[in-house]
Order: sequence, then structure tokens, then C-alpha cells
Amino acid sequence: MSVDYVIRHAAPTLAGMKTGNLFPCVFPSPQSMVQDLREINQVLVPRGLRLVPLRREQNRALLYLFRPAALSRDLSQGEVRRLLRQAGYQDLAQPACLRELKRRLQAGGDFPHEIGLFLGYPPEDVAGFMTHRGKHCKCVGCWKVYGDPGAAQQRFSAYKRCTANYCRRRARGASLEGLTVATRLPQ
Repeated sequence: MSVDYVIRHAAPTLAGMKTGNLFPCVFPSPQSMVQDLREINQVLVPRGLRLVPLRREQNRALLYLFRPAALSRDLSQGEVRRLLRQAGYQDLAQPACLRELKRRLQAGGDFPHEIGLFLGYPPEDVAGFMTHRGKHCKCVGCWKVYGDPGAAQQRFSAYKRCTANYCRRRARGASLEGLTVATRLPQ
């Protein structure tokens, strides 16, 4: 997996605009996946991000690039907690929620629609998607919008501009480290 691929699929998270991004990746072997993730995490972890596989099948993986501090903040919101409980999550601590999400993804079956809560989507849009089963949304972009379409369209445009900017900067030689906005760690 190339750094270019990560940047193309997760620039808004690298820039600190978004809690997380989810994207598929194919690896030559399970060993190469482990090595690639290790190398990328050596750059990301000190800057407050992590890249983890949520589901693996042979040489394919569904990868989650996220900011643990932002995810903890998101998971502490009342509406997010209510939606996770409604979806069957028992322990709402971040590590337990990630383990449960991973378990659900690996089990197959229906895709866990609460995943939007792990990506920084507005809770009202995740709730609307779950209630309406993906129908009757107000607009579609990075996700289906059931709440404020104006605010969502602004975010979609910002994410698109960020991705284009990051891809241009990478093409001019910017490193992953240089493109990753560090999280301010508590002192």
C-alpha cells in the first residue's frame, strides 16, 4: 500500500478535519499488510492518528484511519451514545466500541450502519439513515444527509478541496509526515 493511496483516501482525516476515514486495500500478502501498516503507523501514531484493519479477507483489508482523541470526543456525545446503545453496544468506551465494530464487520451480514459515528458523520444523519434504511435523504455526498443539507454540502466541498490539495502537495514531494496535522497532546 502506498502513501499516495492513504492520502487519496484519507486526506480530511490527515488534515484534522474529520475523525476517520474507511477504505479498502489489497496487499500482496498478509505479511506485507502488517509491514505496510507498521511503517505508516510509525509516522501517524506520534502525530495522534492510527491506521488499523477492521476486516481482513485473504489479501484484502478494510482499513480505518482515525484520530483516537477525536473519536473519544465523538463517542462521548449524548446522541452518539444513545445511537450506539440502540445498536446494541454495551460498553461505550472507545476501545470496546472499536472491538465491537470490528467484530460486526468480520461477522459479515448487514453492514453496521452505525459506522458513520466512527467517521465523524453527524449523528442526525446516521440516525436518519438507520431509520429510513437509506431512503428519503435530503442530499448525498460523502454520506446520505437527513439533517442540515447546507452544512453537509459545505463539509463535502471542504473534504474534496482538501483531498485535491493534499494530492497536489504529495505530487510535488510532500511527505506523509508533512501532510499530517499533529494532534495537540495534553501536557
